[in-house]
Amino acid sequence: MEPIAHEVSAFLLIPFVLMLLSIAIGPVVAGHWWEKNINKLVVALVLGIPTAIILIAQGFGHELQHQIVFDYIPFVLLLGGLFTVTGGIRLSGDIRATPGVNTLFLGIGAILASLMGTTGAAMLLIRPVLETNKQRKHTVHTVLFFIAIVANAGGLLTPLGDPPLFLLYLRGAPFTWFLKLAPEAFIIDIVLLATYYIMDRINYAKESVKDIARDVTEVKPLRLEGAVNFIWLLGIVASVAFINEQYIEVIKTGSPYWKFLREGAIILMMVLSLITTKRKVREANRFTWDPILEVAFLFIGIFITMTPALIFLQEHASNMGLHSPLHFFFATGALSGFLDNAPTALAFHSVASGLPQIADAPYVAGIPEILLKAISMGAVLFGSMTYIGNGPNFMVKAIAEAEGIKMPSFFAYMYKFSLIILLPLFAIIGILFLWS
Repeated sequence: MEPIAHEVSAFLLIPFVLMLLSIAIGPVVAGHWWEKNINKLVVALVLGIPTAIILIAQGFGHELQHQIVFDYIPFVLLLGGLFTVTGGIRLSGDIRATPGVNTLFLGIGAILASLMGTTGAAMLLIRPVLETNKQRKHTVHTVLFFIAIVANAGGLLTPLGDPPLFLLYLRGAPFTWFLKLAPEAFIIDIVLLATYYIMDRINYAKESVKDIARDVTEVKPLRLEGAVNFIWLLGIVASVAFINEQYIEVIKTGSPYWKFLREGAIILMMVLSLITTKRKVREANRFTWDPILEVAFLFIGIFITMTPALIFLQEHASNMGLHSPLHFFFATGALSGFLDNAPTALAFHSVASGLPQIADAPYVAGIPEILLKAISMGAVLFGSMTYIGNGPNFMVKAIAEAEGIKMPSFFAYMYKFSLIILLPLFAIIGILFLWS
């Protein structure tokens, strides 16, 4: 977002706060009403339309247009593409649920998350993991670590991995830049997997002899269907990586709308996936458009109401007391866990872009590289601190509960898992890699 010539009123931040609060408390205080997507769209429009009118009237129409056309549309189309293509891939079967097998499942998920997105990897693997563990009684910890590893931390290495990284990619971070986070991602994943393995061994020892015997005898080989979708998935990866101004000159020199070559290619991959995937595969995956419609409806409200917030943060960045990488890491993380990590990443990118220039410091996406690193890590990792920090979290929880697993409540998830296991690890990682 370019520097702003005039100021935005702090009162225009209220719709953004209300939008995020509605996402956080809507499922709790009005669960039945909130679960209908049309009601989410109503909330988004009630808060978004007046905000848009005021922004245009105050001369911020250009900033609003950029948010909707060049951030929101690519964001939703990428998620829609990954959701459509991965929804045509089905992994079924029931193998032995030993600690080693379960840890391998989560490790594979961590790798896939950066290739097919945390949502895609989570939706591909959560049902096979639950099916494999259905004979066991102690399985809640497996779902919790699945959320932390597959639905969040695993997505740290590419813009495809997690929505905040894609938005930072749209802000100018090169596709391959995120691979610089490989040391942090490797350590985080290894420690989480090792911790999970130890906990699963402890819980495996608590299982009854009868349940273990059932697990040994009730075995079905793993079976993969819809493999053609890996071709379309590779097409999406290639589109995001190579259809940009770095490789195609006209995107840089021509009309801004040439940037939508990438989105056109993603739509093509979606269409090819729908044409080439057998209906029974999607039916077996319980594939519906509801989850992606939910994202589209909620985020139109978020992106509109977020516009004045981003402008305000950029204008007042120097007065917020955020300067060091650790400040940005923990501040981004704190909001990512309780709001949503995608808009939070953009918010702190705006804060960083409003700080005074640092001589001789390497800059990426218009901000110091070390701050981009801190924002990326904070947004992705801390998205696992609550059920609402990242989109796949709640989806995984809902699927597990539908399979009869009694998941912790919103607050129990934090005090029984994220605050005592995830937060200390993230703090150590932040201090280890960002202390300066």
